[in-house]
Amino acid sequence: MITQEKLERNDVLMTIKQASVKYQLNTSELEKYIKEMDATEANRYALSYAVNQIAMDQSDWTYLAAGLYLNELYKKAAFQRGYDASMKYGNFYSLIQQLTDLGIYSSHLLNSYSKEEIDEIAKEINPDKDQLFNYLGLFLLADRYLAKDHQGNIYELPQERFMIIAMTIMVNEPKLKRLSLIKEAYWALSNLYMTVATPTLANAGKSFGQLSSCFIDIVDDSLDGIYLNNWDIARLSKDGGGIGIYFGKVRALGSDIKKFKGNSSGVIPWVKLINDTAVSVDQLGQRQGAVAVYLDLFHKDLMNGFLDLKTNNGDDRRKAHDIFIGVCVPDLFMKKLLETDENGRSIGEWHTFCPHQVKQFMGWKDEQGNPLGLEDFYDEVDQKYFTEKYEEAVNHPLLPRKTYRAMDIMARIMMVQLETGTPFMFYRDEVNRQNPNKHLLGKGRTSIYCSNLCTEIAQNMSLTKIVQEYVDEDGNVVIVRKPGDFVVCNLSSINLARAVPADVLERLIRIQVRMLDNVIDINTISVGQAQLTNKKFRAIGLGTFGWHHLLALKGIYWESEEAVQFTDELYENIAYHTIRASMELAKEKGAYSQFQGSEWQTGEYFERKNYTSDRWKALKEEVKAYGLRNGWLMAIAPNSSTAKIGGSTDGIDPIYSVEYAEEKKNFKIKVTAPDLNHRTYEFYRRARHELDQRWSIRQNAARTRHIDQGISFNLYVRHDIKAKELLNLHLEAWRQGLKTTYYIRSTSQTENEECEACHS
Repeated sequence: MITQEKLERNDVLMTIKQASVKYQLNTSELEKYIKEMDATEANRYALSYAVNQIAMDQSDWTYLAAGLYLNELYKKAAFQRGYDASMKYGNFYSLIQQLTDLGIYSSHLLNSYSKEEIDEIAKEINPDKDQLFNYLGLFLLADRYLAKDHQGNIYELPQERFMIIAMTIMVNEPKLKRLSLIKEAYWALSNLYMTVATPTLANAGKSFGQLSSCFIDIVDDSLDGIYLNNWDIARLSKDGGGIGIYFGKVRALGSDIKKFKGNSSGVIPWVKLINDTAVSVDQLGQRQGAVAVYLDLFHKDLMNGFLDLKTNNGDDRRKAHDIFIGVCVPDLFMKKLLETDENGRSIGEWHTFCPHQVKQFMGWKDEQGNPLGLEDFYDEVDQKYFTEKYEEAVNHPLLPRKTYRAMDIMARIMMVQLETGTPFMFYRDEVNRQNPNKHLLGKGRTSIYCSNLCTEIAQNMSLTKIVQEYVDEDGNVVIVRKPGDFVVCNLSSINLARAVPADVLERLIRIQVRMLDNVIDINTISVGQAQLTNKKFRAIGLGTFGWHHLLALKGIYWESEEAVQFTDELYENIAYHTIRASMELAKEKGAYSQFQGSEWQTGEYFERKNYTSDRWKALKEEVKAYGLRNGWLMAIAPNSSTAKIGGSTDGIDPIYSVEYAEEKKNFKIKVTAPDLNHRTYEFYRRARHELDQRWSIRQNAARTRHIDQGISFNLYVRHDIKAKELLNLHLEAWRQGLKTTYYIRSTSQTENEECEACHS
């Protein structure tokens, strides 16, 4: 008689046998060891053995490890849900009922779908798709994203998570086509052709959390504005969003308050307050809040503590080690770096000001009579609006300023970057020049003040202000706020190494854009002005990951003209299909509210990009006729966690190494480059810090041309890089028209923490 124990041990042996045949692994020694073990012990021993075998010349052991780990997941889920583990997947409707009763799933799923619909949807769930995961990807998915009960017991399995996401995102689609759209979304997810952003991956279908990745706000120069921003940030951080904050309007240290001289404490204490909020209000108990704070290079507090917020030297009372910093860089500053005397010595001067004093002394106003500062202007190609205002300020005899050699500021930035990885660089003029929605303020007036935590988001921003506070007839104190544009972005990314070889980009992007657009309507954001902005502009951020993986599969060297050319061609194609998909949605559901007058509507966007082929000309006319559903469409996030789930390389980055250990707080797993073999090794062997970063900049310049928002772009340098070499990389990035650069990652730094909300 064959016992249940023997059946389960046979399952372990079968998993090993199948992998040994498929991946040509020598498992004879492993099989010999586990034959006398009980099933549970056998699976755990085999899993440990397989993980330890993963190496540069034995990379496929990761798939055996994944198969053995799947056995454990199937067994755990079956035990919690009360079905036979040999079935792998249990009843889908029962799962939804159980997790709804436990308060893990929202009741919205059962209220929106009938049992008959759910049973029909369940037929699409394909357990065989679990075989696509490598061990690290499966472990991350199970550890962080599969639904568990309040005691941490696993209920949900990978294909069920994908189906729950599809059902959640398509819930408001017309019933006649809803099931077919769910199946299409499941096709995209289950084949690992794409990933959704981590808030969507973690929270879709659940009774807590929200689905959007990134939020950006401006802090008003007032006590109310500063504390209300902190309150907004706390609420968003609690729900799992990554935050960017622009502090460039807050007055500098020593400025006056209510005409009393020298009373302002500057931005540093308020940034420390944000730091404490990020630490105190964690993201659903998973990680502390993630916040980036940006300041202009012409702000007086830049050299008075801001650049040193994350360094280890100096007064710790003026530190904020848990936030990230970025600087907003005008073209004029970069030009000042190039000014030299006859001996080649840099002589360009740079003046910094208090934004409050600029408004007091200069008297610039907008059409409504509101005061304007230097931060409210940018340089166009043909007219230097910011430069003119800056020179006016410099020439004002009474306006206080602090003057430095421009190169001294840049030297300080680079020193801090080599120590901490930050500040991020935000090239404000280029970002605003390339903004397709600049029509709401007009040329020369800043619409985009900073980026988000991962430097890939670039959307219109404006202040939220308190306009009234009163006691109503019931004795309630009511605060009335006039909402500004509080940036929201909803991210999702193409797995290039799977989607491009499968030739599915057109089909994939069509469903992916619909999924992203639907997130806008179903998401509930706790901050009202963010919710309003989300609906106003309907911004999405379709991105990519697996770039180095794709190059290796294609047999293209990173440091080559072929890579630059391939970048240009591929991302133009992605841009075309993304814009077309949004246009088709606009036909069906209507254009975003601010479409009229935008560069999408006038066609200027297409002309500026030099999109002149017949297909682009036809699309330009269709966009003009039908509109676009989304005000911004593309943004390339870091995609570290979700790229690993997808079994590929991070974002647009080169690989860390051909073989390394992926290590976080609760695990350390051996990893090799994906699809590593004797052919691809040649295109992987030069890792991040060995590559000439000028080729990375050139690739990214080609990519940037087709991306309407931004790109998380890291520069990898040796710790002993000469100052002039790093300066030249920054200058080259600026000359090539990059909108932002993310971390400067040197060989002496430990791996920098990133915003996982931006991974998609």
